[in-house]
Amino acid sequence: MRVLGIDPGLVNMGWGVILVNGSRLTHVANGVCKSGKGDLAQRLLALHDQLVAVIAEFAPDAAAVEQTFVNSNGAATLKLGQARGIAMLVPARAGLAVGEYAPNAIKKAVVGVGHADKAQIAHMIKLQLPGVELAGPDAADALAIAICHAHHLQSASARVKVVKPAVREEVVPVVRKEVVPTARKENVA
Repeated sequence: MRVLGIDPGLVNMGWGVILVNGSRLTHVANGVCKSGKGDLAQRLLALHDQLVAVIAEFAPDAAAVEQTFVNSNGAATLKLGQARGIAMLVPARAGLAVGEYAPNAIKKAVVGVGHADKAQIAHMIKLQLPGVELAGPDAADALAIAICHAHHLQSASARVKVVKPAVREEVVPVVRKEVVPTARKENVA
């Protein structure tokens, strides 16, 4: 199964594709979609078109996006939310289910702690996907999101195992007669 991770951003939207085969993870590709200059609508369109091309080229089976957090700058948060909308819309439009993960959950899945910095994430990505050449920190974050989603999918499939019922022979109920114990007399001498 191929998993696409997307790190939403208005200037740089990171993406990473991994191949999941059992517990084995293999790097497929990673990169950064850049919105360029211009008005907001043109920048969002640029991100949309580039992400559509990524999905067309690498044909993922599942996708995941990092959840956003609200910061003190409301306008920046709103713009990031619009870019995140593109990050969720494009895979959904391609028929993929889209998972969402909090930043701390992603870091914990990849690094082992929820408050890792970008350098720690990039280091662990290189350890978990040997030979990977990262297109930048946003691409490393996107691969981390893909890995987090792969772990989530694996644990979900482990919990939801299909168990075939055993073939049972027809059981004929047996009516039992109630046995009433008889009083026993003991010889008392």
